[in-house]
Amino acid sequence: MRIDFFFNVEHRLHYACRVVRKARAGGKSVLAYARNADRLARFDTALWTFSALDFLPHVYADSPLAGSTPIVLSLTSGGAARDVLLNLDDEAPPEFDRWFAGFERVVEVVSRDDGDRVAARGRVKRYRTAGLVPTLHDVAGE
Repeated sequence: MRIDFFFNVEHRLHYACRVVRKARAGGKSVLAYARNADRLARFDTALWTFSALDFLPHVYADSPLAGSTPIVLSLTSGGAARDVLLNLDDEAPPEFDRWFAGFERVVEVVSRDDGDRVAARGRVKRYRTAGLVPTLHDVAGE
């Protein structure tokens, strides 16, 4: 399992949409997680509107279609693993060390906002303390 932090992004949710688009282009399934319902709803909207040329089929985890839809949005951790976990939460998910093992890759997107950066540093530290080795990617200017 690989953990990648993409930091210094201009717009967190827009960049997260790009991550999902790239994963889907590679045939990967995605679980987008956030405990904040408003943030997940904004991401849901962004998936529909960020590109006029891309269709990214997605549903919430409680939908009857979740098992057959490649992109699932979840407000709770511990759901069925997909290829990629996109953590949109400000904190590490509960029991992340066990949950992350079900994914090929975990992706974290960090904006230039000071609060977002501080929260991301905390997640990096928690992951390292648990023996995980996140890779940091500075995407400023992309």
